[in-house]
Amino acid sequence: MNLVQEKIVELESMKNYPKQLFFSGNLELLKKTKISIVGSRKPSKYSRLLTHKIASTLSKNGVCVVSGGAMGIDAIAHKSAGEENTISVLPCGINIKYPSINKNLLEGIEKSGLLLSQFEKDFRATPWSFVVRNEVVVALGDVLVVIEAELKSGSMRSIEIALKMGKEIFVIPHRVGESEGTNELLKLGKAKAIYDVDEFVSRFASSEVLEKKVDDFIEFCQTNPTYDEALKIFPQRVFEAELNGDINIQNGRVLPS
Repeated sequence: MNLVQEKIVELESMKNYPKQLFFSGNLELLKKTKISIVGSRKPSKYSRLLTHKIASTLSKNGVCVVSGGAMGIDAIAHKSAGEENTISVLPCGINIKYPSINKNLLEGIEKSGLLLSQFEKDFRATPWSFVVRNEVVVALGDVLVVIEAELKSGSMRSIEIALKMGKEIFVIPHRVGESEGTNELLKLGKAKAIYDVDEFVSRFASSEVLEKKVDDFIEFCQTNPTYDEALKIFPQRVFEAELNGDINIQNGRVLPS
C-alpha cells in the first residue's frame, strides 16, 4: 500500500482533488482507456449477462474496467474484465478487503490489477466513504455505464456525480417496471442506451475497428463437437461463450450461434 505520487488527470474533474490516494497493484492501468461500470448489488439475470458481455468485450479490446468492488454488478464487471485489466476503488483501507464475500476477488485484483483508496490503512467503510469512493470511480472513466439501478439506489448517486462532471452516461434497455432509475434517465434524455455491445465498445477500443480475429474455439465449434469434448479442450471458454450467446447447446452438442 503506497501513495500515488503523480497527478491523475481524470481526477481533476472531481469537486476536490483527493488529498491522498493509496494504491496497491499496477499503476500502468491508469494510462489505459478506462470505462466505469456500476449497478445494483442484486442484479437480474439479464443484467448479469449484459455486464459480463460489456466488461469482457471492453477488456478484450484493450479497455480497462473501473468499478467499486461491491457485490453484484461491480464484482461481475471486475471478474469479466479479468483481474489483470481492472481497477477497483475501495470505500475503506486497502488492507481491508470489503465486502468480505469479495475478498478473493479483491486480492486477485491487488496482485494482477489495481486497488485504489483515499483511506488510510485499517479504515473501515462508513456511509459517507461510499460516496467518496463513487466519485473516484466515476471520475476515472471516460464514460459511466450503469447496468441496473432503482430510483433511490446508491447507483443514482454515481449518476448525479457523472452529470455534474459532464460525463456521458450509458445504460442498457430494461423492460417497463424494471431498473426504473436507468429507464428514467433514458426518458429524460440524460443517458444513451447500449443496443449493440460491439458498436459501443468500438468507440473506445484501442484499434479503430473491432478486429474479427480467428478464434480457435469458434472454429472448433463449427465441427459441432459434443459438450463434453468442448469442455475437455476449452474448459473456460465454454462457460463464457454460453453467457455471451456465442454458442448454443442442443442435444448434447455445441453449435455456434
